[in-house]
Amino acid sequence: MWERLSRLLVLLILIAVPVFADVVTDASANTVAIVASARLSTPEGNRIVATTQTAVFEAVNAATRRYPAGRLNLKAADKTSVEAAVAAATRTVLLKMLPTQKDAIEENYRQALASIADGESKSAGIRLGEDAATAVIESRKDNNTGAVESFRPVTQPGVYVPTAIPVFSTWIKRKPWALERADQFRPGPPPDLKSDIWARDYNEIKSMGVKNGSKRTAEQTSIASFWETTGTGVYWPVVLSVANSRNREVTQNARLLAIIGEAVDDAIIAVFDAKYKYNFWRPVTAIRNGDIDGNDATERDPSWAPFIDTPMHPEYPCAHCIVASTIGTVLKAELGETPVPELSSISPTLAGSTRRWTSIDEFVREVSEARICDGVHYRNSTEVGTAMGKKVGELVYSKFPLK
Repeated sequence: MWERLSRLLVLLILIAVPVFADVVTDASANTVAIVASARLSTPEGNRIVATTQTAVFEAVNAATRRYPAGRLNLKAADKTSVEAAVAAATRTVLLKMLPTQKDAIEENYRQALASIADGESKSAGIRLGEDAATAVIESRKDNNTGAVESFRPVTQPGVYVPTAIPVFSTWIKRKPWALERADQFRPGPPPDLKSDIWARDYNEIKSMGVKNGSKRTAEQTSIASFWETTGTGVYWPVVLSVANSRNREVTQNARLLAIIGEAVDDAIIAVFDAKYKYNFWRPVTAIRNGDIDGNDATERDPSWAPFIDTPMHPEYPCAHCIVASTIGTVLKAELGETPVPELSSISPTLAGSTRRWTSIDEFVREVSEARICDGVHYRNSTEVGTAMGKKVGELVYSKFPLK
C-alpha cells in the first residue's frame, strides 16, 4: 500500500506545479517528491526539505545578490549560473541526508545540468551550490538527531499496557532554526477534565470523529480522508500555489521556500515539546474511559473508534494545525496586500481529489476541522495548535532578509 501511495504522491506533486514555475520551484517540487517516495515520517521529511531549501536560498541569493548577504556570507563569481547552483545545492543536501534515494537524486541532477551550457558560469554555479549545502549542513551538525529514545510507559507493576512506544519524544532536543529553545511558545495545559470546555470537546469528537455512525456530512468525511495523510507532500503544493503565481522572481521564491521549510521544522519541534510536556490522552483513550474523568457530561462508549488510525504520540496540541497555521502565517506575511492566488493541494489518502481554497484562513480552518472529523484531535487542541503556528511563522519570517 505504501509503495502505491508514494508513487501516486510523487506524480501528483509534479503535476501540481503551475505554468509560472521557475528553477527554484521546479527543484523544490522534485525535492518534495523524492522525500515523499522515501516514506519518511513527517518530522524527518520536513527536516530534509528545510535543509535543502535553506541551502538553495543561500546559493541563489549569493549569485543574484538581491537581498543582504545571507547568514553564511557566501561569495559568488560575477558570472554564476543560478540554475547550476540550485541543482548542486539540492543534490548535495539530499545525497547527504537521503542516500537511499541516490538514483533519483542523481537523475534529477543530470537532467538539471543537461540544459545548462558548459562553461565557467556553470562550473561556478556548481561550486556555489555545493559550498552552500556544505555550509548549511555544517551549521546543523549539533542537531542531536541521534538522541536516545527513553519514553517510560505509564503502568503499575505487572499490569499489561500496549507495547508500542510513542514516536518523536526526542525531537525536541534538536537545534531549532529560529526558536531560541523548543519550549519558547509552549502553551498552557489542556482543559481541566471537569471543565465545560472538556465536555464540549469530548462530545463533539465523540459524535463527529467516530468511525461508524458519525454525524459527519459526506463533504466532512471527504475532507477528513484528505487530511488523514501526513508529510510535506500534502502541504507543499499550497506553498507552490503562491510561489508559482505571476510576477515572482527566483530569489524571492528561494527565500519564501526557505522560510517555509525552516518555520515548519521549528513548528514541529515546538509542538512535540508541548505534546510530551502534557502527555494528554487521545480521544480513543478518553472516550473509552469517559466514566473516570470526573465529568458527569462525558458518557463512556466502551467500543468507540476514530475515523482514522490514531497517531502514535500524545494529543495536545494538534500538529497538523500548527503546520498549517505556520505555513498560512508565512504566506500572509509574504503576500501582504497582494491578492491571494487560488490555493490547491492533493493527497494520497484521497486519490484523485484536489482541494482548493480561495483564502489562506479557509485552508487553515479546514485542516483543523478535518482533524476533529478524523477523530484524533479535540477542538481546543486545534485552536491552540493554530495559535502556536502563528507565533512560529511570524518569528521565522522576521529573521529573514527583507523582501
